[in-house]
Amino acid sequence: MACFCVIFFFLLGSCALTNATDTETAILIVVDQSGMGDFQKIQDAIDAVPSNNSQLFYIQVNPGIYKEKILVPADKPFITLGGTNADNTIISWNDSSDIFQSPTFTVLASDFLGRQITIQNSYGSGAKAVALRVSGDRVRFSGCRILSHQDTLLDDTGRHYYTNCYIEGDVDFIFGNAASLYERCHLHSLSKENGAITAQSRGSAEEDTGFVFLGCKITGVNSGTALLGRPWGPYARVVFAYTYMSSVILPQGWDDWGDSSKQETTYLGQYRCYGPGAKTGRRVPWSHTLTAQEAEPFMSKDLIDGKTWIRSAPTKFRRFSYPNPAKIGGR
Repeated sequence: MACFCVIFFFLLGSCALTNATDTETAILIVVDQSGMGDFQKIQDAIDAVPSNNSQLFYIQVNPGIYKEKILVPADKPFITLGGTNADNTIISWNDSSDIFQSPTFTVLASDFLGRQITIQNSYGSGAKAVALRVSGDRVRFSGCRILSHQDTLLDDTGRHYYTNCYIEGDVDFIFGNAASLYERCHLHSLSKENGAITAQSRGSAEEDTGFVFLGCKITGVNSGTALLGRPWGPYARVVFAYTYMSSVILPQGWDDWGDSSKQETTYLGQYRCYGPGAKTGRRVPWSHTLTAQEAEPFMSKDLIDGKTWIRSAPTKFRRFSYPNPAKIGGR
């Protein structure tokens, strides 16, 4: 087993909480399919946010099933998009093209917050069908449901924080090369045989990226049908800590994806996990069962520099005023 020091994991440069001038007050835009809001489509509301904005915008999405393919472009930071309940606020699309073209919802912007929404790719099994792609920095999802089968969540690049989210899929359904903390999330495997929950793609020892699952829960439809992960990149880094693992997890835990050289460079392991799938006695010998000292760098938001940028949803609102009323959709 390769000797590895984790003390430098996620040593990312500090940044200001946000460049927005006011982090409590947001301009409110309401999306309502019945025409009672400012727009009937979510994408129209996002398009209405000025480019290179420095003020928070809150897009309130009223209950409904929104059949849309959504893009939050890189020049529109500081957007919060929130529903009232993820069970009744659903964004759904059906696409099985490649991982960058198929996502139902793509975030390229920084300082984005998604709350209480369901993001779904309804294509089904048997092909790459991404529900959510996150390629912006300082992005948070809270209380969301992210649903597909293969490649559900492309956790691509940047620093990300997922809390109290439900993520469902069967093959490599959390994948990419972001620096991400998943806290109190529920991961549900739909795999029937040898599916993988994670496929992390860190490509070199110099990259401060990886996935940490802290206080999460893993369930599945069938016992002994899911791996904790396999390394997409040669230096893949994934840690599960204080996580309940049901019997869905295969005893070996991890797979080297047919490349034994990755056994020397990856860092895949667990710390104080519990449940029938958490037993380490039959894990692959190149995985890690962390000591308290080894686990310490993974136990807080410091690993994504979170204290400098993770923010709550705004609490004060001003209604959006339109320079041209003819641009208002759904009226």
